[in-house]
Amino acid sequence: MRPRVICHMMTSVDGRIVVNGWPLSPEAKKHYEHVHASYDADGWICGRVTMEPFAKRMRSYAEVAREHTGGAPREDFIAPGHHESFAFAIDPSGRLAWESSDIDGDHVVAILSERVSDEYLAFLRDRRVSYLLAGARDVDLALALEKIGAKFGLHTLMLEGGGRINGGMLSAGLIDEVSLLVAPIADGRIGTPALFDVEGENVTPYKLALEAVERRPDDMLWLRYKVETSIT
Repeated sequence: MRPRVICHMMTSVDGRIVVNGWPLSPEAKKHYEHVHASYDADGWICGRVTMEPFAKRMRSYAEVAREHTGGAPREDFIAPGHHESFAFAIDPSGRLAWESSDIDGDHVVAILSERVSDEYLAFLRDRRVSYLLAGARDVDLALALEKIGAKFGLHTLMLEGGGRINGGMLSAGLIDEVSLLVAPIADGRIGTPALFDVEGENVTPYKLALEAVERRPDDMLWLRYKVETSIT
């Protein structure tokens, strides 16, 4: 039921993903979007932090603290209208106060946990932002992807999140391919997020199979890997 998931990212040679401050030309930065477009995906998915600039406003901690207290099960919401492409925001506690339901033509869909309040769900409906409820207090990523496939009929989804979202999807066995643009940059900043960041002591590495290598202009290297299995 779930769509095929391609983790598409740009990293430095030391695996860091925060591009702010990198000495890259505008032409070099465009490679990321060019490769993204080549997949002709149905949508893309990111975490809350990545989506903050697109939402434009954040809900206060007091607003977020007013959580759902239980009762009758609540339904997912698909905003009326015809939507051809999608931007999915993983936002377990409902921090994002969307000003629009559109990001450059992509319809916004919030991926939420069941703890978000009825008030927040009404706010999203008023903004015509679709939402899916997946998980009790944190987002159940596998359930979220099943709902994305079932309710929107997506076949290909680009994962373009931060290290923690990417790491969570990898740990759950939900990534099919890694599309990696390696920039000619040595970052070196300690504490900067990496391509995959997984918390905890029992982290299981995954084996990747190299599918393709392409040297691109501006000294960029495009690597494509198939995700095989975890190494147990």
